[in-house]
This record gives sequence, structure tokens and C-alpha cells, in this order.
Amino acid sequence: MIDELTDIRSSFIKSHSMNHIKAIELYPGIELTYLTLTTGHFSVHHAALDHILEINYCRSGRIGWDMGNGNSVYLGQKDFSLHTMKSCADSVMSLPNGDYEGLTISIDLGELTDDPPEALSGTGITGTFLYNKFCKNSPITSLAGNEQTESIFSAFYSQPEPLQLAWQKIKALELLLYLGGLKVDSKNCLTEYQSEQIETIRKIHKQLAEHMEQRFTIESLSKQYLINPTTLKTLFKSVYGTSIAAHMKEHRMERAAKLLRETGLSIAEIAGSVGYDSQSRFTAAFKAHWGKLPKDYRNTSGISKLQIFS
Repeated sequence: MIDELTDIRSSFIKSHSMNHIKAIELYPGIELTYLTLTTGHFSVHHAALDHILEINYCRSGRIGWDMGNGNSVYLGQKDFSLHTMKSCADSVMSLPNGDYEGLTISIDLGELTDDPPEALSGTGITGTFLYNKFCKNSPITSLAGNEQTESIFSAFYSQPEPLQLAWQKIKALELLLYLGGLKVDSKNCLTEYQSEQIETIRKIHKQLAEHMEQRFTIESLSKQYLINPTTLKTLFKSVYGTSIAAHMKEHRMERAAKLLRETGLSIAEIAGSVGYDSQSRFTAAFKAHWGKLPKDYRNTSGISKLQIFS
């Protein structure tokens, strides 16, 4: 398994922007990989390896897969998913917010069945068991994180170097034991959405981001893109992690800060360019977001007055 994954990983690194990748063999047939990705979206092409199960955990950012079956799945912070490498062989991976940090545990299902770690002997947790439970009836099972799963996944990070590998091995086994007893139902599963609907949401996001000076209502967007208002709100939050209003406010504040740092535009002009018709409302929103008034932010991190009036 290690050779197969090494070849796939090497090809992936050569063709995509990546900040960090680190792979560690925990047990024969079980490998841990840490990922930090910054590419917006990219295609994934590799052999359809139905015998290798991937458990993906999102530590921060967001990540999504267009699975090639007409459906898309997104993971937000603390969420995780399970699928074989057959399901993602020709998928398109995307980072809706531009970044992702997480980890992947890859398991050779045949090896887990034939030669499991000693701690799993007699538990019934085999490769066949995991495949039948999480992969047989669905190409991907995505699950919302909870307090118990977060205690498992968070321990893969920030351990003292001499103890790190021991913690990684223990937590991998704890995760498999948790999955063995997990009841999979609609309460903890994340929803798959049609790729066509997701593409519409991306177009809406692009329009909002490129025209921050305008204020679009849910009703006007739903009419323009022929999508139900409730569906629009649900899908947008699924893809981008927050409501349209909260997401666009974040964009507006980031854009305003950039304009304050890099241009000589007046505060009133900046307010208008990011969708505020009132300078006082903009000032209050900016201070609530950044902890400083716009003029103070410019004075401490922006261009000088000499530059503004030169």
C-alpha cells in the first residue's frame, strides 16, 4: 500500500500548490498523512483502489469533492469522512474558502482483515467490516464531528516529539474502535448535494464577491438563478460554512482592510465600495470586526498621510 500511495502523492505534489504534506506509517497497511492545501480546486486522478479506505478529517478551512456520480460532499471544521480510493479516483477537489488543513488515515482493508494490530484482535473490526459499514451502500460517508471525535483527532496534533508516534498509533486505534461502535444515521451524516446545485452556489458566490458595492437579497438571487430561497441558504452554508450575510461581511471587512492599507481612498469611498451607504455604519462594523476604527487601522498598518496626499 505504501508504494501505491507514495506514487499518487508524488504525482499530486508535482501538479498542485501545497504548503505541507507529511506521511507516517503507523502499522502495516495503516498510514497517516498530514495535509495543508492552498489551491482553490483541482482534479484528482489515480487508480481506482477499492481496497484502500481513506478517513479524512478537516482541522480547519473547508474541503469538498465532486465525486463524479453527480453529487458533492463538503467537510467543515471538525467534520470527517470515509470512502475508498475507488470513489475519488476521478473526482474534483475544491477548497471553497481557499485553504484546508487536515489529515488522512489510509487503511489497506485486506491487510487490516488478514493481519490487524494486536489491540484489534477479537473486536470484529476488520477491513471487511469497515467496508460493509461505511462504503458498501454509499461512495462516501461524511460525518459531523462531535466532542468525542474531536478529542481523538485533536490528539494527532501538538504532541511532544518523543511521544508523537506513540500518540498517533494509539489514537488511530481509538478511532477505529469508535467507528466500530458508531451508529450511522441521518442525525450524524452530512448531506450529499447535486453537483449542478453546487455550481450554481459557486456562481452566486462569485457574483457577490465581485460586486461587494451592491447588496443582493436572497429573493433576488433565487429569482436570478432559479433556485429555491431555502435551498440557496442551505447549500451556501454547506459549501462555505456560514450564512451568506456572515460570509460576505467577512469578505467586506477583509476588502476594506486591504483598501485602507494599500490605497489613498477616503473612508467614505471605501465604505461605498464594500456595500455600505453610511460611513458611520461601516465604521461601527469595521471596529466590531477588527477592534479598531478605520482611521486607526490605517494609521497603524496602512499607507502614510504623505503617500495619500502626494
